[in-house]
Amino acid sequence: MTDPMNKEATPTAPSAKDPSGPPAVKAAPKRRFGGTPAQILSALKFYKYLAYATGVMLLLLVVELIIRYAFSSVLVAGGTDTAGAAHGFGLVNIDGGVMPITGGVNLSTTVLIVHGWMYVIYLIADFRLWTLMRWPFSRLVLIALGGVVPFLSFFVEAKVHKEVVAEVAANPKAGKRY
Repeated sequence: MTDPMNKEATPTAPSAKDPSGPPAVKAAPKRRFGGTPAQILSALKFYKYLAYATGVMLLLLVVELIIRYAFSSVLVAGGTDTAGAAHGFGLVNIDGGVMPITGGVNLSTTVLIVHGWMYVIYLIADFRLWTLMRWPFSRLVLIALGGVVPFLSFFVEAKVHKEVVAEVAANPKAGKRY
């Protein structure tokens, strides 16, 4: 018998005598992760740092490419010019693809190389988080695109961070894969 003041009815399985009773409520499937909550939060922190670093390097890369192709210049630190004078730090005009500075460090090329390797590490961070969360492959692809489109890594990171924290909090005792 149900109490009319109690608005929450307790679900019971329909009996053989009364098939019109309320249907049995199925328990929600238990969420399974690929690791412990501590491992997931550690992977999330690693992913967060790499997402921001890769995003910043991608913005520097965009600036470098604009300087290189719109103004035919590169950023160089040190070296000597063709007249033998020391070159400190600044933009150098590259006419016909030839740089009139010998020695020194081409910071434009350095930005390209650093961003490339940082993106590789970003993909490793994506893969680690993806495997621990046991998401579908399409999710990995979408997260990986965050390091390719300028400003996207900041938005993707915020969304992924919020989802991971909510999922881990909602399933504190979720079983791990092994």
